[in-house]
This record gives sequence, structure tokens and C-alpha cells, in this order.
Amino acid sequence: MSKKKSLFECQSCGFQSAKWLGKCPNCGSWESFIELNKEQIEFLKKTASPTKRITARSITKIEEEEFERFSSKSKELDLVLGGGIVLGSLVLIGGSPGIGKSTLLLKVAGNLAKEKKKILYVSGEESAGQIKLRANRLSANSQNLFLLNEVSLEGILEEINSQDYSLVIIDSIQTLYSEQIPSAPGSVSQVRGITFELMRVAKSTKIPIFIIGHITKDGSIAGPRVLEHMVDCVLYFEGDSNSELRLLRSFKNRFGSTNEVGIFEMTKEGLKDAKSMSSRFFNKDKLQAGEALSVIMEGSRPIIIGVEALVAEAFGHPKRSTTGYDSNRLSMILALLEKKLDLPLSTYDVFINISGGIRVNETGADLAIVAAILSSFRDRIISKETVFIGEVSLTGEVRDVPNTLLRLKEIQMQGFKKAILPSKPLEPGNIKCFIADEVAKIIEWIFI
Repeated sequence: MSKKKSLFECQSCGFQSAKWLGKCPNCGSWESFIELNKEQIEFLKKTASPTKRITARSITKIEEEEFERFSSKSKELDLVLGGGIVLGSLVLIGGSPGIGKSTLLLKVAGNLAKEKKKILYVSGEESAGQIKLRANRLSANSQNLFLLNEVSLEGILEEINSQDYSLVIIDSIQTLYSEQIPSAPGSVSQVRGITFELMRVAKSTKIPIFIIGHITKDGSIAGPRVLEHMVDCVLYFEGDSNSELRLLRSFKNRFGSTNEVGIFEMTKEGLKDAKSMSSRFFNKDKLQAGEALSVIMEGSRPIIIGVEALVAEAFGHPKRSTTGYDSNRLSMILALLEKKLDLPLSTYDVFINISGGIRVNETGADLAIVAAILSSFRDRIISKETVFIGEVSLTGEVRDVPNTLLRLKEIQMQGFKKAILPSKPLEPGNIKCFIADEVAKIIEWIFI
């Protein structure tokens, strides 16, 4: 008799092994391997191997493909997508529960339906009545918006083929199941197989499909990592559910840049584009000791932020805590200040907070962090007309950051008059620039 061939699959990441393993070598999860049956193995072979052999061609003989787009009627979403919704694209949106994923897509669906486009909204979690209530609140009711309560992939595909839809929204991918895949809904095999089929439908019919995905405790999309590789665009919602501001960030985009971020405001009418960023992340008129202002770049958009620092004498082991800023970079800056400026920060607690709930992912705010720490340590208020721009190195040198002119134009528009930065730009405008190319020199200008 022939020996039975077994195949085990990790239910956390989709890693496959010929034998059972207690710990997944790919994602590190324990007790996550299950044995696939014969039907599942045959399905994987069928979807993994192409049915028709394709020969290679010289790249010089291949014509460029032009992507057709249409607006989502949301400027912020269009910005993150790279200019609009691409026909035949497959977009994955993730985020924590209650952050606004379904609210944003239902609002977009309603706006597009009012433009005479047929939109299909598929929900496997909520009833049609619940979605209708939300649509009333969002003013998203339209005859061209169709709701479908279905969790069967075959039923959804039948509905997509029955009418000429311009956009399909799936809420959510973890609730769907296919009758051809013998496993439970939400399993690795189901999520992977359904996403593969949706990708095939999107490319063949040129219908863009938006997929909502649940996230795990560590903030990643639930299901196999291959899910993110299969789709064209991966978007994540960020922000505190208790705050009115939401950030939509692109982590993968085959049709545009991944540096852009969309900023939305949660209102009683749902998520709306944040029309103005002035005073959203800082309070210019009420600066206290320990507060400093800086300008960071979110994609092509400069945003003025407020940096808050609290330096207090430690009782026992000194604490270091950050919110919205890299804790390792804070440790480096504190060690640098103690060495270059002889500040006894090793005996003080230091807490850093970026106001407004935004997270700093660049080094342009380093100089503002230094200024806020010095302001709190000396208990002196920094001028409300001053903005700090610069990257701090391990040697104590303050370096220039990209897009300095764009940052200066933004602070000039917001009424600021002074900027402390490493070098004087070619076109400072009406901003009075003070040069601090070393950390030690910031003492000369910080409290002017």
C-alpha cells in the first residue's frame, strides 16, 4: 500500500509543513497547525498551478497599461489610493473595531450611487435593517445602492454577474465561506481561496472590490499574510476611537505612492474629510512649559504638531514613556543631552506625548523633542511664535530634513514668525530663521 501523504497548515499565517509542528517557524504561534484533508489539498493544487503555460516576452515588446480611475467622492480617500479608484483593483481595508471602516465605505457607496453608479454592499455581519439605519444617518440612501446579506461566495458571485455593478464592497472577508473549500469560515484556507476568487473576478470584469478585514491583537490583518500580497492595495485605519480624528494610511499600493495619509473627522453624519488641519494637532495660544511645536510630513502634506514633555524628579528607577513617538529614539536623545549639555536626566522621569493622537514616523520632530524637554526641565515657556525643525544625530549635530521649504510655507500660512533649524533655506519667505546646527546651540535661541 502507498504511504499516505499528509500536509499541515498554520491557522495563523498559512505556513505549510509535511509534519505537525508545535510552534510555527514562520509566525511563532503555538498549537496552530491542523492537518488538511484530501479535498483541501486538491483545492490548493488547483489554485496554485496555472492551467495554461505562458511564454516569456521581451519587455521592449510589451505595451504600457493605462489604469482607468474614477473618484470616490472623498478627496482624502482618493489621495491615499493614488488619485482615485482603479477599475479592476482589489483593496483591503483594516482597522480596529469601531474605527470607522464600514462607515467610510458605506458613505462612499452612497455618494457614488447618487452619481448613477450601481454599488453592491455585501454584509455577512449585519442585517439589512441595521445597514439601513446607518445609511439614514449618513444620508447614503439611493436606488442605485444594493444591499446583500450573504456569506456564501457562490451566492455573491452570482449576484455580481447578474447586474452591471461599478463597485463591490465586502464586509468582511472573515465571515465568507466557499462551498468548494471544506473548512470553517475565517480559516486560512477559506480566506485565501475566497480572496483568490475575488481577485480573479475583479481582474476579469474590471469591477473594483473593497474588502474589509478584521485585525488581530498586534494590529495586523487577521488571516494569512498571503492575503496582503494578493490584493492591490492595503489600507489601515489609525487613531483613537474616542477621538474625532481618524488617519487612513496606505501600506501597499500598486497604483500609487504609499507615503500618503488620509485624515478624516468623525461626526454625527459619519466620517468626513478633514477640511483644515490648522489647530488640529496643536494649540498655539496656550503653550505651557514643556510644549514645543514642529512640522512633520505625512506624504506630501505638512502638518504642524505639538510636542509635550514632562520632566520630573524620579523616586526610584527613572521612567521613560512615549505616546506617538519612538521610545528608542527618546532614549538616544536623553543620553545625548546628558553628555552634551550636562543635564542630570538619569535621575529624572521623562514623558513625551504627541498631541492630537498622531504618530511621528520621521526625524523632523527631533529638535522639538529636545526643546520640549529643556522647557520642562527649566520650567520656562517657549515662544508661541517659534517652530523647531531638524534631525538630531548621535554626535549632537542637527541635520536638515527633506521638504524644508514646504514646512516653512505651512508655518507661515499658520501665522508663525520664527523657525529654529540647522541651516538657512534659500527662500525662507517672511519666516525669521535661527540656525542651530548643534544641540548645544539650541540654548541660545530656545527662549527668545
